[in-house]
Amino acid sequence: MKRLPKRNPDSHKGDYGRVLVVAGSRGKTGAAHLAAVGALRSGAGLVTIATPAICQPILAAMAPEYMTEPLGEGDDGGLDPVSVDRVIEMARDVIAIGPGLGQAPATRQFIKQIVDRATMPLVVDADGLNAFVDDPDRLAGREGRDIIITPHPGEMARLVGMSTEEVQASRIEIARNFAVAHRVFVVLKGHRTIVATPDEKIFINPTGNPGMATGGTGDVLTGMIAAWLAQLLDAEAACKLAVYLHGLAGDLAEADEGEAAMTAADVAGHLGDAIMEVTARRKVVDRDQ
Repeated sequence: MKRLPKRNPDSHKGDYGRVLVVAGSRGKTGAAHLAAVGALRSGAGLVTIATPAICQPILAAMAPEYMTEPLGEGDDGGLDPVSVDRVIEMARDVIAIGPGLGQAPATRQFIKQIVDRATMPLVVDADGLNAFVDDPDRLAGREGRDIIITPHPGEMARLVGMSTEEVQASRIEIARNFAVAHRVFVVLKGHRTIVATPDEKIFINPTGNPGMATGGTGDVLTGMIAAWLAQLLDAEAACKLAVYLHGLAGDLAEADEGEAAMTAADVAGHLGDAIMEVTARRKVVDRDQ
């Protein structure tokens, strides 16, 4: 695993990545909040949530550490595709798109245009993936612009036209095949989350527990991957590090709360402990070498 970057004493917030989270809709502001907190707790220097205008004051009141930007809404309650230009202009290092956006036709068109036009790396999750169910070939990386997708088994099944059970029976093969065919990094969530790369590499994560099977934990992971991608500038390393730390934070949360009671906020709240534990391990290794 790539070493956690050491911060210089004279660094500033601009040195640690600027993440734009495009997320949220009526009744689903929590997904946007959790993704932004996941990014902040993973070291991103600046985090902004771009969200439908009706959601913006709600999210602005949920936490003072991230910024918010209102986006126009279409007649169907979805995001107005006219807002695509604004999102592209405000984005800096990484865009994380999808959590809680909903599946209104206008929103699906908005998402597709972002993926088509964005020049910076993308982390696509949840409704960001659902927008491509009818046209999965359009979800593809290209030279100089990485895409990381973070499906749970149901989302992966919709993308490849299979049942969830079929995906679960062949997790490694399906993740690898999609990653290679679409030139994307695939983080297939679940027990022993899989990271598959466009060059056919497979990594299986050892951390995590069943208590993480609760709403919002995937949103936290989306923000984490975006934050580490903004800092490391290495998609493979960002996926591996974020997935490992996410599961480790879940294990630490489980020790405090138990499997049944833990929430996504508990996972996010233990990210600092997870990072410190990994850092402490590195210090021991460095001292012993």
